[in-house]
Amino acid sequence: MDSSIKTFMSKIEFRNAHEPEFLQAVYEVAESIIPFSEKNSKYKINKILERIAEPERVIIFRVPWLNDKGEVEINRGFRVQMNSAIGPYKGGLRFHPSVNLSVLKFLAFEQVFKNSLTGLPMGGGKGGSDFDPKGKSDAEVMKFCQSFMTELYRHVGADIDVPAGDIGVGAREIGFLFGQYKRIRGEFTGVLTGKGFEWGGSLIRPEATGYGVVYFVEEMLKLKGDSLKGKNVVISGSGNVAQYTAEKCIEVGAKVLTLSDSEGFVYDPDGIDTEKLKYIMELKNSRRGRIKEYADKFNCQFFAGEKPWGIKCDVAFPNATQNEVNENDAKILVENGCLCVAEGANMPSTPDAIHVFEKAKILYAPGKAANAGGVAVSGLEMSQNSLRYSWDREKIDIKLKIIIAQIHQNCVKYGKEEDGYVNYGKGANIAGFVKVADAMIAQGIV
Repeated sequence: MDSSIKTFMSKIEFRNAHEPEFLQAVYEVAESIIPFSEKNSKYKINKILERIAEPERVIIFRVPWLNDKGEVEINRGFRVQMNSAIGPYKGGLRFHPSVNLSVLKFLAFEQVFKNSLTGLPMGGGKGGSDFDPKGKSDAEVMKFCQSFMTELYRHVGADIDVPAGDIGVGAREIGFLFGQYKRIRGEFTGVLTGKGFEWGGSLIRPEATGYGVVYFVEEMLKLKGDSLKGKNVVISGSGNVAQYTAEKCIEVGAKVLTLSDSEGFVYDPDGIDTEKLKYIMELKNSRRGRIKEYADKFNCQFFAGEKPWGIKCDVAFPNATQNEVNENDAKILVENGCLCVAEGANMPSTPDAIHVFEKAKILYAPGKAANAGGVAVSGLEMSQNSLRYSWDREKIDIKLKIIIAQIHQNCVKYGKEEDGYVNYGKGANIAGFVKVADAMIAQGIV
């Protein structure tokens, strides 16, 4: 490790001990930004990266609620307001047992760079709870969401902090959260994104992250004179991002071979087509079933407890969760001829895995760039709310494609190396950093 990076990280580690996910996220960015800052002294003397790595505000609170048996349940709620240099805090809420301060600080830190890359005026934040909506009734989820928002409402608002959904927080949860905010504040405002279209939401918001990651891959391949058409694709996950990544891949002529959940993955050598994907959407979104049921119905293989990275493919989309691709997985992907890895999830590849991709000179799209489509359309939803107006589907899709193309251009601008290889990780980090850093310098030490 470079001595400057080591010195920087020692400070961060001392201040954030026992937060491995957060430290991993900061280190991954520091590898690019510290060398860049040393060549641009204005960023170094203002200690910009050190300031970005310290949240502006962290809120932790108790969330009591009653289950269907009338018993009291207690969960912990969080909101990490990381950086507001270029706009109101913006980032999702995650409801999952794995949620803790380290996970949310890592996500909020990543969000700062991701939101900056979109070109829209949005700062970075993240929040959530260790509450698990899986297996809960609608009434239990509603009671939890109402209790959660009864505290959170003090800290959010259309011009302060605009949360959205994330893992465990879909249309149902956003509806309950919005209803309670409106009830408490007595106002109808764009305090949350991911809302239903009938009450202030944006078209294409559910599809945006999945569509966006495919648009980003198309931009990468276009630079190489190639496209996704005819490519074999493996996707992890089977939630919102994975579903719409699959949908767009099918639409552009790629063959989707896998989807997964926490119990394992399905491998369909015939390809998951439009009709099969409809079944998965109904299975996951309505019946909240397990992906194994797909294998049973369509007579294909289910690999219990495994990840899909051993399946030979041209393009891999890690769309499930952080650190799902380790160094060995990366080596297998490269050995099997994978051309491109694009992250639909946040930080799904470990640092060692990323080094494998970069050493092999394959196309690697980091989550902060590749999956920015979701927050981009959230930003467009905020604009529509401010205008009290809704744009049609075609207009939003065009805007999404333009934003993704601009993100790709900026990654190339800052990531192109002497041999012509584009280090998209480095490019995304620097491009996201520069906009935030310049705003922070202009606003003084605050």
